Amino acid sequence: MTDRADDLALIVEGAAYAGDMAVAMRAAGLTTTYKADKTPVTDADLAVDSWLKNRLLDARPDYGWLSEETADDPARLSRRRVFVVDPIDGTRAYVKDRPWWCVSIAVVEEGQPIVGAVRAPDRDETYTAIVGQGARLNGAPIHAGKTDAIEGCALLADEPMMRHPAWPTPWPAMRIESRNSIAYRMCSVASGDFDAMLALSPKCEWDMAAGDLIATEAGCLVTDHKGRALTYNQAKPSAPSLVCANPALHRLFLSRTEPIDLPR
Repeated sequence: MTDRADDLALIVEGAAYAGDMAVAMRAAGLTTTYKADKTPVTDADLAVDSWLKNRLLDARPDYGWLSEETADDPARLSRRRVFVVDPIDGTRAYVKDRPWWCVSIAVVEEGQPIVGAVRAPDRDETYTAIVGQGARLNGAPIHAGKTDAIEGCALLADEPMMRHPAWPTPWPAMRIESRNSIAYRMCSVASGDFDAMLALSPKCEWDMAAGDLIATEAGCLVTDHKGRALTYNQAKPSAPSLVCANPALHRLFLSRTEPIDLPR
């Protein structure tokens, strides 16, 4: 079985080239269409996905493949290792020339990410992690923040959701911001730029896998809204929700989200 460090080198190289490719295609002019769920997809999403699939599987032909822009192949379920890829996570930001998009690549083994890379080209940031070896940003170690109170924390979430009157107890004052990319949100918590992220709608494995490993290795807890650990390379590759924060803050968010029942 290939060494994890070799896998990391492969996906970091792939993410860097894919990011440059996406930037160049945007500069040349994009063609954008919309999926059935009304989310945008560009010709760059598809071209980057195709390039990554060819590059990574040529190098690791025994690995499976799961990507947002590739028709799912159930053969991945029988593979020990699987690439889980979002070629452009945060397409809306990408199209609008906002920097909050990235290329997200993970290697998943037996249900858990073991190697991850997230490249944010417009910010010249590369987040990486190998399980058990910590997380890094552009080669330097990163760690989650130590905030232990919800009030005053920096949260990545949908502000209208947080202010919705259906919450039994209103949330205290927080600095709430939004980022289109789920992977980038998780990396922003991993680096300590934000204290937590919360999403109460389904998220796909390709949104989460690399960011999950990076955040976990930086000292965060990553679960769904009921505190359940996330598992990858599932037949239905999604989770009902996502909570990412340092352990003290994670417990406080779960105390408010655990009673909520969401469709799985």
